[in-house]
Amino acid sequence: MNKILEIKNLSKKYHTKEGEILAIKNINIEVLEGEFISLVGSSGCGKSTLLNIIAGLDSESIGSIKFHKHNPKIGYMFQSDCLFPWLTIYENCLLGLKIQKQNSKENQKYVLDLLKKYNLYEFKDKYPTCLSGGMKQRIALIRTLALKPDILLLDEPFNALDYQSRLAISNDVYDIIKKEGQTAIMVTHDISEAVSMSSKVYVLSKRPCMVKKVYKIELENKQDPISNRKDKRFMEFYDSIWKDLDVNV
Repeated sequence: MNKILEIKNLSKKYHTKEGEILAIKNINIEVLEGEFISLVGSSGCGKSTLLNIIAGLDSESIGSIKFHKHNPKIGYMFQSDCLFPWLTIYENCLLGLKIQKQNSKENQKYVLDLLKKYNLYEFKDKYPTCLSGGMKQRIALIRTLALKPDILLLDEPFNALDYQSRLAISNDVYDIIKKEGQTAIMVTHDISEAVSMSSKVYVLSKRPCMVKKVYKIELENKQDPISNRKDKRFMEFYDSIWKDLDVNV
């Protein structure tokens, strides 16, 4: 697989009335095409800040972020589905394309094809209030995929869901990402989620955020996230990552 993203010695400082605060320190990450990577760390360690820097939403940092493609497209899926209640599902899915002035007939057809492919076409003329939380997250993902991103960033995408919905939707989202051949980086505090979905897990320290350890997740019979939780090696990875986390914060 080709390298799509390379982060070298990335650091980030905040300036406050009390002085400088080092939020991120010497982060090094490599991402290959088609990989699903998770960033795991304690609350407030800087996971989302790191994701924002990768997305270009926060540019005041030290170090280098190199995309191995000219003008890469980045898709960002937030904790909230961010669907507009006054727009239909189809209109919500087209929103990013309209903002980017890419709302061509070809791209409109691509969106409709995605809705059909993932059994959401019958809801295209309905409004978000008619959908469950899990369905809203799938629509949010399709809206992001409509832009055909080179890399997909997910910031705690299942955080607002109850446990059962979280399991089911993580399965759905993983399935969509893999079928569409997407490269993804997900921020999560849920170790089970990270191990069951990822090819690699980066364990981050408490502030200043540093990479403590990188796990290559090699399960005996890797399938979908729900099935992966039953794999013999799942608990081995879970326990090792749990021991590496700074949980006393």
